[in-house]
Amino acid sequence: MLTAFGVLALTFMMLMYALERRSPRFIAAFACGCALSSVYGFLAGTWPFGVVEAIWAVIAARRYVRLRNERRWASEHLA
Repeated sequence: MLTAFGVLALTFMMLMYALERRSPRFIAAFACGCALSSVYGFLAGTWPFGVVEAIWAVIAARRYVRLRNERRWASEHLA
């Protein structure tokens, strides 16, 4: 069961990474996929993998927030 969760989490993460350029929502989904992969890493006992994926989740979440704020600013000031 844990292996299936890991496969699904990593597949979801990679799919969202591939779709990132289409919409900021995919960046947010990628962050969630990284968080799920991090959980898998800790549950599987591979804590270095869990730590790295947690860091990637934070990086992706910050990218999403930054891009969302830039788009919001542009729509308010350039429209």
